[in-house]
Amino acid sequence: MTGWYAERTPRRSARAVIAVTLLALLLVAAVPVALLAAVILMLLGHVVGGLALFGGSVLAAGVAVPLAGMSGMRHLRKVLSGGGFGVVRLDGSQYADVAEPQDSGYANVLELDRSEYTEVR
Repeated sequence: MTGWYAERTPRRSARAVIAVTLLALLLVAAVPVALLAAVILMLLGHVVGGLALFGGSVLAAGVAVPLAGMSGMRHLRKVLSGGGFGVVRLDGSQYADVAEPQDSGYANVLELDRSEYTEVR
């Protein structure tokens, strides 16, 4: 059981992807708050400060979202190419419960060996 739990815990790269994604979500969620704060600053007379606050929040969110997307795609490619899903190939001995079809009686039927086809379930 301990091997299963060790296999299920995220690795360092997965933790980094999760952290970058959470940062991007927080920055995107902070844009409306920054807009409200910028409007209040501009009403108080600090127009440049309000524009800088709103522009900086949009810029930070605009950089974080593509960064999270690129790191997530890179991690997904690595997981898919590395065989991280534990797919097991079946050989001929694992088809013991499947009976071979009987002779059909047709003259133009091409019979294949097991090495010439694979069964998809």
